[in-house]
Amino acid sequence: MKKALVILLGLSLLLLNACSGVQTHTKGGELKKTLAAEDQGGDFIQTIGIGAADQKMDNKTQKMATSRTAAIVMAQYEMVGIIKGLQIEGGITVSQAMEKDSKISALVNESVKGAEVLKTEWTADDGCIITLRLSKKRLAQMTKMNFK
Repeated sequence: MKKALVILLGLSLLLLNACSGVQTHTKGGELKKTLAAEDQGGDFIQTIGIGAADQKMDNKTQKMATSRTAAIVMAQYEMVGIIKGLQIEGGITVSQAMEKDSKISALVNESVKGAEVLKTEWTADDGCIITLRLSKKRLAQMTKMNFK
């Protein structure tokens, strides 16, 4: 009975981890050599950002804070790039719509700043890897665009 319970618990944790959709980008405190691109299909846009710590800083907290901020900015930059390539009704991309209407650009930036931090990982040298996620539904509501 105990063995069956342990196996069931192990399978449950494996399924929970697999369904979370958030990959681990570090191993043993080091950045993995290969980072797989996130699938952009489905209901969310997901990006990662990597921030390096200034090794001249003495304070560990300061190193971690600055690398986290840098990682968030990088992930947001990547997210804006993905959003610009999305197709909207009418056969144009978000990038083309942004060129015609500056309000759309502001709304996209506002949406990206509100993206959810799914995971924060630290490296042994106080670098940071951030995984950001933005709901396409929320993006559509904020920008008043219908995506294909």
